[in-house]
Amino acid sequence: MAEININAADILGAASKAGRKLKDNTAQDEGFKAATDQARVLAYYLTLLVKWNKSMNLVGPQGWEQVFHSLIIDSLHLADFLDSLELPSNPVTLDLGAGAGLPGIPLRALWQAGDYRLVESREKRCIFMRTALRMMKLPRTDVFQGRAEKIPSETLPADLILSKAFMPWKELLEFVKPMLAEQGRIVILSNDPAPSEQDLDGPGYELEDSMQYKAGDKTHYFWCLRRM
Repeated sequence: MAEININAADILGAASKAGRKLKDNTAQDEGFKAATDQARVLAYYLTLLVKWNKSMNLVGPQGWEQVFHSLIIDSLHLADFLDSLELPSNPVTLDLGAGAGLPGIPLRALWQAGDYRLVESREKRCIFMRTALRMMKLPRTDVFQGRAEKIPSETLPADLILSKAFMPWKELLEFVKPMLAEQGRIVILSNDPAPSEQDLDGPGYELEDSMQYKAGDKTHYFWCLRRM
């Protein structure tokens, strides 16, 4: 079978096709400001993911274009969503249940604010993520291997916690309270719309913002819940 070698032009074309064109971002203090550089490091990640997926089944039996349009597109939209929030200028972010680095690793090619920690308990997936990070040279991004409740206290509290299918959202709100700063935020990636104010009554959070968009024939959602 021919070796997969995805390049920056492939990524630029796929992003345009998905309706979220990569663009230069000269406002960034560090990292990848040019769209071509963003596309290049995303191509590195996607090439490695497809290669390792053959033996590790990281994202199921999918080709690179399907992975891009069903999974990596989330990271591109998530970068825009995070830019719209009133986060601290140098936030500490935890990405719980990071798996193969989705959404976090592609996200960091576009959104590089503060310190970002990918939290994952499975060793092989942590090895994959560390390999990808070395190749991509993403700033201020690292991997914690272990259970989320064992995150070292000196790295807490987090200003932002991301969750994609880590646990049911109502359980998550209570679980992360010891990790989350006052006025800290949780962003949940979901296949369902954001909960109502009535659903949030009691847990000590409020819905700050939400976003939805089409990925193929499915609608994806982000919710931002702020600790009160």
